[in-house]
Amino acid sequence: MRIKILYHSMAQRLQAAGIPEPSREAELLLEEALGVGRAQLYLDGETEIPAQALAKLEAWLVRRCAREPLAYIVGEQEFWSLSFHVTPAVLIPRPETELLVEAALKVARGADQPFRGPLLDVGTGSGAIAVALARELPAALIYAVDRSPAALQVAQGNAKRHGVAERVRLLATDLLSGLRPGQMFPLVLSNPPYVGQETLPGLQPEVRDFEPRLALDGGAGGLTVIRRFPDLLAAALAPGGWFFMEIGADQQEDVLELFTAVPFLTQVEVRPDFAGLPRILQARRQEEKGGHAAPLAGWRA
Repeated sequence: MRIKILYHSMAQRLQAAGIPEPSREAELLLEEALGVGRAQLYLDGETEIPAQALAKLEAWLVRRCAREPLAYIVGEQEFWSLSFHVTPAVLIPRPETELLVEAALKVARGADQPFRGPLLDVGTGSGAIAVALARELPAALIYAVDRSPAALQVAQGNAKRHGVAERVRLLATDLLSGLRPGQMFPLVLSNPPYVGQETLPGLQPEVRDFEPRLALDGGAGGLTVIRRFPDLLAAALAPGGWFFMEIGADQQEDVLELFTAVPFLTQVEVRPDFAGLPRILQARRQEEKGGHAAPLAGWRA
């Protein structure tokens, strides 16, 4: 079968299955299976597809029409212009989570000398945040923790893949239970489970039926794990240190109420994502007596 004929057939089947942007997804599947770019795909439209590639594409198409996420089918997802291996053990990295990386870099690069950390990534999943920061901050040591051993295996592979495994220390632990008591971090980041338990049934099938429930289910109102962070920060956030956390678009009022009530935190704000929705909570721990907490400069408006 020729490429252009199969492309149209795939797009029609994807559309019938309710897949958003079926034509683009058909292109992506063809590009991955044939190992060509988008332009070459159209230049080679009259080319016959080898039998092995045709069989692979059919198997992938069946899975995608069943609403399995494309990233799990091809095993890859881009984040911070890097390619990450993903499996159903980890949440698929999303563009809005790049705002956590951006926020941390603004703090780290504002220092007078190269940032060495240590930095803490709570709930690392695929390791996307930790790896991206390790690539951008070549002197930094990063601790990345997760409750899921299977997720940490994926993160370890991604750290090796991008050449930062020596500086990304992976720990299987629930929040801070596996860290050394008294260990403090000038930067703490997290993309915790924040989907409300009551809203999970209404999510897209790709998310509801395939992504790990452990990384999604935030309990009532999506706040069960989030409410544990003030105690975590009391134990682990260094004086003058910054905390950044991704939240749900409907959680701004709740998280502001929770974190503004924490006596050692200042500059508590929620910043918008690319769509203008509330997305990133920021807070800073007060300096010790005699210190000064400067405002965070240069944040995306």
